Amino acid sequence: MFYDYARIYVKGGDGGNGMVAFRREKYVPDGGPSGGDGGKGGDVVFKADEGLRTLVDFRYKRHYKADKGEHGRSKGMNGARGDDLLVRVPVGTVIKNAESKEIIADLISHEQEYAVAKGGRGGRGNTRFATSNNKAPEFAENGDPGEDRWLEMELKLLADVGLLGFPNVGKSTIISRVSAAKPKIANYHFTTIDPNLGVVRMEEGKSFVLVDIPGLVEGASEGIGLGHRFLRHVERTRLLLHVLDIAGSEGRDPCEDFVVINNELEQYNPGLKTRKQIIVANKMDIPGANDNLKKLREEFGNSYEIYPVSAVTGDGLRELMYRTAAMLEEIPVTLTPVEEEELRVVKVEIEENYFVNNIDGVWEITGPMIERMLIKTNLGNEAAVKRFLLILRKMGLDKTLRQKGAKDGDTVRIGKLEFDFMD
Repeated sequence: MFYDYARIYVKGGDGGNGMVAFRREKYVPDGGPSGGDGGKGGDVVFKADEGLRTLVDFRYKRHYKADKGEHGRSKGMNGARGDDLLVRVPVGTVIKNAESKEIIADLISHEQEYAVAKGGRGGRGNTRFATSNNKAPEFAENGDPGEDRWLEMELKLLADVGLLGFPNVGKSTIISRVSAAKPKIANYHFTTIDPNLGVVRMEEGKSFVLVDIPGLVEGASEGIGLGHRFLRHVERTRLLLHVLDIAGSEGRDPCEDFVVINNELEQYNPGLKTRKQIIVANKMDIPGANDNLKKLREEFGNSYEIYPVSAVTGDGLRELMYRTAAMLEEIPVTLTPVEEEELRVVKVEIEENYFVNNIDGVWEITGPMIERMLIKTNLGNEAAVKRFLLILRKMGLDKTLRQKGAKDGDTVRIGKLEFDFMD
């Protein structure tokens, strides 16, 4: 089974905690602080691997976490850095933030790497806090937590040529004829529900990769008929073979089919409008095909090359493949990262230090800055808690509480830390 979409959770390693330690050497009765810093947490790193073809591995494992950094040690020794977690993905994988849909990375070349979740910074040991007023600090910092988020991964196949067209026009039969691919073939719509890749080998060692893109329908650019799943594979092909049922065996007009599919391509990605195409007039072995071929040439013969073929008998396929190979030599191989569909508006806002709310008689203190400070504070260390409370006072928290009506004995809560307010 071909898998071209996955949703996974990634988390960088937490930073190690700084250590509280003091020198205890012979003949040094009043040794100073010697606690080392914690090590940085490992990153979750995605690496493109041209040997992978699908995202099937991510169907069975959805959580990826890097190693934590080691805690600081005595004698001023810092903790070791956590190991990075290397995750291999197929070339052509686009990585998005699952919540915001922002494109994070687009891995388009072999061994290209990107850190999708960075490890937390290690906490500082008590050596870092020594000052002239406090020569023996009895506290250290905790490490920062690693980044974590849910990601969406989309695989956009890196094929040279894409076969596209309405369902049941003969694309699967063509790829089975010209390559070693063995797609499922039957006389009903959407026989192909996953892209099929085939290598077309020409003379003198030349070859190219052909992808059979599942049948598109009107409204595909809006997601109808799994349109977005199919259309994303068109974006990185250099040349398109637009297959038409020239006999109209499905009761449709092949000329109208050609216009409809091209409109869907343009609506999905305006850049596809300029992608080179060859029109493949398939099913020439069915009565009525010649009349439609004449009409097709009258309407589009001046703008596109048209090759009449029969996938069933094989007629015309050899000439079509040679012309395809010749055109590919004229089209440069350029893999450009996927652009975001629309510009993001970045607002510069001043971050508030904290927010104060009274909930059921308890003063709740929240805010990104104050919550980060709390994470870095070892609540089991009295000196560290005192330092944290001193910082809050310098930030004016006691004054703010007093202005909002806090009284002696009221409970103040910051995360898991609770204490009584003293005016």
